[in-house]
Amino acid sequence: MDLQLDGRTVLVTGASSGVGLATTSMLLAEGARVIACARDEARLRAAVSELPGSKRAYPLVCDVTLREQVESAVEQGMSRFGGIDGVVCNAGRSLMSTLSDATDDEIRQELELKVFGAWNVIRAARAALARSEVAAVVNVNAILARQPETRLAVTSAARAALLNLTRSMAAELAEEGIRVNSVCLGLIDTGQWRRRFQAYTEGGGELDYPDWSAEIAADRGISLGRFGRAEEVAYPIVSLLSPRAGYITGASIDVGGGVTRQP
Repeated sequence: MDLQLDGRTVLVTGASSGVGLATTSMLLAEGARVIACARDEARLRAAVSELPGSKRAYPLVCDVTLREQVESAVEQGMSRFGGIDGVVCNAGRSLMSTLSDATDDEIRQELELKVFGAWNVIRAARAALARSEVAAVVNVNAILARQPETRLAVTSAARAALLNLTRSMAAELAEEGIRVNSVCLGLIDTGQWRRRFQAYTEGGGELDYPDWSAEIAADRGISLGRFGRAEEVAYPIVSLLSPRAGYITGASIDVGGGVTRQP
């Protein structure tokens, strides 16, 4: 199916790895142009340069918590491609900590990244999006927003705030023809989990990665019994950006393998 993204321009944050890189790759495969943003310039350029269609990607260094850097990235992307039709707010991480163990600075940093990390990008691109006939925003969130974990208490709260904010943005920006949706992911096989597995093995763990990850999936109540893949998240993201999804806004799609854990 033609997703009608050929020639469209999409800004993707957190584009140097994982879901952001998979989304960038899928957009390029659809003929889109991508303003690919991340903090680590060398890593970003190396990752994007290996993608088919990389000549239509414009890698830019950007820390989404710094409003000036975000505005600069949007301006540079506009200068390069002439407009912006879509935004994917994907930059993020998880803070493995209970509420009691988290410091005030860690709590502020999580809220800064999850809430301002999305809002900085969307408000910087808002005027450009309003000029597009097919404007769409996808905030990459987590199932934690509705199913919090005590060991991820701060991240869960920040994710919930972003989910709520996304609904508010969908209502407010609809008047400007901008659709805003969420994709909430579960456990996805990315570098973050690979680093945790490395720490597990260095600590004397004997399971291989498939068995280790399957054990975690079972513990978290994931029906499919495995971690998801980055491209399995990229597909709903890109689909929501498509003009074919033009009547979807304020929605949230879970990509979590049927996780059934409740708060």
